[in-house]
Amino acid sequence: MQIADDTDILALYRARDQKAIAETDKKFGSLCRRIAQGILGSHEDAEECCNDALFRLWEAIPPAEPQNLGAYCVTTVRNIACNRRAKQKTAKRGNGELPVMLDELAECVPDRASETPLSALEMKAMTDALNRFLGTVSPEARTMFILRYWGGMGITDIMKKCGAGRSSVKMTLMRTRNKLKAFLREEDLL
Repeated sequence: MQIADDTDILALYRARDQKAIAETDKKFGSLCRRIAQGILGSHEDAEECCNDALFRLWEAIPPAEPQNLGAYCVTTVRNIACNRRAKQKTAKRGNGELPVMLDELAECVPDRASETPLSALEMKAMTDALNRFLGTVSPEARTMFILRYWGGMGITDIMKKCGAGRSSVKMTLMRTRNKLKAFLREEDLL
C-alpha cells in the first residue's frame, strides 16, 4: 500500500477524517518512535509519546497548517518526550547523552526559560532563524545536526545512520554549531 504524501494527509486532517492519524503514523511513526526512545530509553514510553503526539496533531490541525508535516510531527514527539523525561527525574537522562547535548548547544542557543509573551516571541524568532540556518548547511551536516539535537541520538548511532566515522561526525557537529552561533549573532539573537 502506498503512503500518502503530506498534502494528502493534511487534507485528511482538514476533513476530520481519522485516516489522517493512520497515514501520519505510517509515514512518520517509525522515526518518531526512534526519537522518543532515544530521549526516554524505553520502548513503551516511546509508544505512549507517539500516541500522545498523534492526538495532539489531531487537535491542532486545523487550525494549524504546518508547511512540513514531518518536522511538525517530529517536533511534537520530541517535545512530549522531553517533557516526560523531565518529569521522570532519573539519573540516566537520554542514555547519558541529554546533558552532553545540552552542554554542546549552550553556547549557540540562549536560555529562554521564562514563559512570558516576550519570551514566546523570542522563541518564535529563534525557531524561524534555526529553520533558515538549517537550509544553509549541507544535507549531511543538517541530518547529523537534527539527529543529534532533535533526535537525541548518540554519536555512535549517528555514525551508523550516516555511514561516517566518529571524528567526521564530531567535527561536522562542531562546525555546524559554530556556524549556528555566527548565524544567530548576525540575526541579533545571541
